[in-house]
Amino acid sequence: MQQELQSLPKGLAEDVARNLVMVANLLDEDPEQAYAYSRIALRLASRVAAVREAAGFAAYANQKYSEALAEFRAARRMTGSVELWPVMADCERGMGRPEKALDMAGAPEVQKLDKAGQVEMRLVAAGARRDMDQIDAAIVTLQSSELASNSVQPWTARLRYAYADALLAAGREDEAREWFAKVVESDKDGSTDASDRLAELDGVEFVDALADEEDELGAVSADEAASDEAVADETPGDEASGDDDKASDDDKA
Repeated sequence: MQQELQSLPKGLAEDVARNLVMVANLLDEDPEQAYAYSRIALRLASRVAAVREAAGFAAYANQKYSEALAEFRAARRMTGSVELWPVMADCERGMGRPEKALDMAGAPEVQKLDKAGQVEMRLVAAGARRDMDQIDAAIVTLQSSELASNSVQPWTARLRYAYADALLAAGREDEAREWFAKVVESDKDGSTDASDRLAELDGVEFVDALADEEDELGAVSADEAASDEAVADETPGDEASGDDDKASDDDKA
């Protein structure tokens, strides 16, 4: 990216770089804000491939799949790289065109991807199969040497999770449980909810202690309010007190 920005005037390059950094920092926690920064960078330097790629990922994070695909295609034309091929295929899925995603999964570009890219393409293809209600085909798509390997790679947890989820969708609960357990083993960062899914299959119910505490506090508050109302009802009002005083004066007369 730095090399690409060197073609811009220094002040402009710095402005673009600042916006791209904000896109990267906010993409996960605040995708809408990341998208806003990407539009600024795009307005400043639309002919820089890194800007088009960042704009694509920002649009993708906000489910603007048509816009994301256009940006990814532009970045690919500028660089000639196939690196974005899997996410481009996933944009086709997002636009309701799983058949197109499957076509891309079988294209020659896939052979040019590195191992991580090929695994990502396999995940997209399996997702496309599920979009088309072809659960068994999705399971077969995910079966690979990467899935069978005992070594843990950056993609291992996601690949195992997709496989376990597909097995569960096919009604193969025992196998799904086995693979969710394998996800837990490989998901050191807790990037998936595999442990929750595994507990659910085991019939474990989680109790929200905070919610229970709030319910108890609410019940106590309600009881206190009811008690206050009861006390108020038992206390004579000013008008009644005045009538009693008048009656006492009449008796003296």
